[in-house]
Amino acid sequence: HGEIRGAVEAMKIAFDKNILIVPGIEILTTSGDVLGINVKKLIPDGLSVEKTVEEIRRQGGIAIIPHPFDRPITGFWGGKKKLQTINVDGIEIFNASVILKRANRKALNFSQEMNLPFTAGSDAHRAKFVGRGHIEFSENIRSAKDLIEAIINKRVKAKGKPLSLR
Repeated sequence: HGEIRGAVEAMKIAFDKNILIVPGIEILTTSGDVLGINVKKLIPDGLSVEKTVEEIRRQGGIAIIPHPFDRPITGFWGGKKKLQTINVDGIEIFNASVILKRANRKALNFSQEMNLPFTAGSDAHRAKFVGRGHIEFSENIRSAKDLIEAIINKRVKAKGKPLSLR
């Protein structure tokens, strides 16, 4: 949350290798979390969701609402009505860290209802959870722009293995 140093460091390490690193950040807004994909500069927590989305796009990124129907503390505050009023680029339809499967199901249904692009993620706050949620794509992704276009045009599949209560 609220940090990009790891992504910047990974980009430096991968610079001369055949590895694409697309930086991102999870930002706590006054309405809940927002993911910025392809964001290279820190965006502070505590802004409105609209200002946060504006800043993400200013940096050439896309704004995704993660775990929108998870618990009230970590989900998107204001629920479905608030989500319908903001102009985001997509929502996360699978989050591996969401314990109640119905939260992911509600996100999938909402994305279909609103015809929104979607992503999936691990929400990994511990190293062993990295990669439990992800998107797959069949086309050749060579840049952040290619990845963003695949997401926006819904040419990705949400995949993953949810955490269990154990």
